[in-house]
Amino acid sequence: MTIRFILRQLPWHALLLLSVGTSFASAQTPDTAAPAAVPAPFRSAFEGYQPYTDEKTVNWKQANDQVGRIGGWRAYAKEAQSPQGQGTPAASTPAHPHAGHGNPAQVKP
Repeated sequence: MTIRFILRQLPWHALLLLSVGTSFASAQTPDTAAPAAVPAPFRSAFEGYQPYTDEKTVNWKQANDQVGRIGGWRAYAKEAQSPQGQGTPAASTPAHPHAGHGNPAQVKP
């Protein structure tokens, strides 16, 4: 490098340093026109949290009898296949509690 090259480039480097210095200095001065930032009030993530509680259990015999009254597992299968909003299928009471039972080969799906 020659001294002439360095002297030719010196004004550009000085201009670059001067512009960076002034922008850095202006960035650190506080802006008096901007309002002060107000932190948002604290809200806990656990606000409104309801701890787990056990559901009331029923007697298993009563639960089995209820399932039998509404039609057994087939009623639940129909309910699961029905479109949302139609509600539950009508409960049908068989003439005999074991009327739907039989030989698996004879039961129609």
